[in-house]
Amino acid sequence: MSITSSQKHLFDLPEEITYLNGAYMSPQLSAVSEIGIASIKRKVQPHLIKDTDFFTQRKQLKNIFAKLINAPDPENCAIIPSVSYGIANAANNCPIQAGDEILLIDEQFPSNVYIWQELAKKNDAKIRIIAPPSEFTDRGQKWNLSILNAINPETAVIAMGHIHWADGTLFDLKLIRAKASQVHAKLIIDGTQSVGALPFDVAELQPDALICGGYKWLMGPYSLGMAYYADTFNEGTPIEHNWMSRYNSEDFAGLTLYEERYQPKAAKYSVGESSNFILVPMLITAIDQLLHWKPAHIQQYCQSISAEAIQELRELGCYIEDDQHTAYHLFGVYLPETIPMEQLKKELLAEGVYVSYRGKAIRVSPHVYNDAHDLEKLIRVFKKIDL
Repeated sequence: MSITSSQKHLFDLPEEITYLNGAYMSPQLSAVSEIGIASIKRKVQPHLIKDTDFFTQRKQLKNIFAKLINAPDPENCAIIPSVSYGIANAANNCPIQAGDEILLIDEQFPSNVYIWQELAKKNDAKIRIIAPPSEFTDRGQKWNLSILNAINPETAVIAMGHIHWADGTLFDLKLIRAKASQVHAKLIIDGTQSVGALPFDVAELQPDALICGGYKWLMGPYSLGMAYYADTFNEGTPIEHNWMSRYNSEDFAGLTLYEERYQPKAAKYSVGESSNFILVPMLITAIDQLLHWKPAHIQQYCQSISAEAIQELRELGCYIEDDQHTAYHLFGVYLPETIPMEQLKKELLAEGVYVSYRGKAIRVSPHVYNDAHDLEKLIRVFKKIDL
């Protein structure tokens, strides 16, 4: 469906606040809250939870996530508790040799950094960090070019986001994938700040792994996320060994007939207790709503309500990445000297406008529960203190 007006009625946000902070944590859809409460109550009568219930909703969640990212086979999807868990499964199965390079983006989220630092240290490999240009002119274009130029025969892994989590700079994954393939490097994507609000097509972009926290743009609960692992990981070893990941685990009577074989493809990478009878149905409900809205339409709606505000911020001397290299559900505002950061923070809070502060950027992240008036309110605060 095309989104032509705010969907705030589907949430329970207070009228007096302006929430432009979905990149921090999404507000919960009322429907997701309702299914969560009903799911909590299921364990009141555990005799009604059947053996098959451990598997049915897990399968449904993988199917619906695969549809969201256009993954041809849901068996390539796994249920994870966190981004760090999903990245660790990928890193654990990347063959890193001494002298290899692991390419990272400057100031990306720590969950997609620490494991690579550890892997590099363990294998005498090198971490190579690609920073943005020091000047703002054509920043996104030049940053993408620097990434492409950095990929070389020593590159074993490129681990990055679809967009930069702090300021929304959009990375050209199609070109990066093509260059990575030339040198046989794996491409590991943290899609936490994009998937759900920005179209992501696995069939087109062909990442080796895509890892997504569930509580931001997937609109789900905290402590549950989703991952996609390409067939390049089919023969890998998971970071934990739980009963559900093993072949024939559906046969409860035969669980002590210990299996060396795993379930097909990425099933081995799902976390133990991934049947989570509370969180799984919540995330299913959330992703189902995203499929109803469609990420492309979410992006178009965010553009429609923020385009004028972005132009006004630029006229105030703020830097926002050019339209070709930024996402509209998350964009960073870099201030001119005429607007003091600390004063702006106080005024925004006093006016009930919620944004984030990441590095030197003010991170603004609208969604379908916002409208143009919310962005106008943001602009009024900026103009109020513009010196």
